[in-house]
Amino acid sequence: MTERIPIETTSSAAAPAALIHVEGIHRYYDLGATRVHALRGVSVDVHAGDFLAVMGASGSGKSTFMNILGCLDRPSAGRYWLEGTDVSTLDKTQLATIRNRKIGFVFQGFNLLPRTTALENTELPTLYAPLDGAERTRRATEALALVGLTDRASHYPSQMSGGQQQRVAIARALVNHPSILLADEPTGNLDSRTSVEIMEIFQNLNAAGLTIVLVTHEHDIAQFARRAIRFRDGTIRKDEPVADPLTAHEVLKTLPTLD
Repeated sequence: MTERIPIETTSSAAAPAALIHVEGIHRYYDLGATRVHALRGVSVDVHAGDFLAVMGASGSGKSTFMNILGCLDRPSAGRYWLEGTDVSTLDKTQLATIRNRKIGFVFQGFNLLPRTTALENTELPTLYAPLDGAERTRRATEALALVGLTDRASHYPSQMSGGQQQRVAIARALVNHPSILLADEPTGNLDSRTSVEIMEIFQNLNAAGLTIVLVTHEHDIAQFARRAIRFRDGTIRKDEPVADPLTAHEVLKTLPTLD
């Protein structure tokens, strides 16, 4: 857990106990005379240590929900608290601080800089934190070790497989010790075995206490989470524990090793 960021909240109400508390969130876009509703009154709590899969068809609202959780977008109405801070009231600078220090992002496309080594890619988020060079390198080295890439620190993305690149992206998301990891279709560009290897990393991080919210359209990937919510037409239609969640370590034993 990172230290609390000194950002004032405009709410006078007691802060919710949940790590994430979303209350009556609406998000709509005005396209000329037409109003398009992406979210319609969404309310949900995510507690510290949760591993939540967010599912739904294209256009269901799951990506908009993720963007709001990641402070990449604002709700049109409703409230969003993260670690007791009402982030729905913050300005752009404050939101950028929240994103850098409290939220780790992992995307389907890796988003690594091609001419930058794994270590340097991992260090990038620390450039916006008050750290000296030695501490940046120490944190990045530690994060790469967490994803099993100590021996690839000096490699460039073109010298790594897709799975290794995604591990670097996960390390980069961890380097500032976030409160929550948001993963948007992180296995979408990976083969089946590599996808399970990535889910094993997520399960290990979650077992160590990290809160994870994973957006996926793949039912088998959602089975590695411990809770799943399903969006439809901008609302949450289901929110329930995953029945018999899969253990990635055990699943890997049943899969062929790739050459």
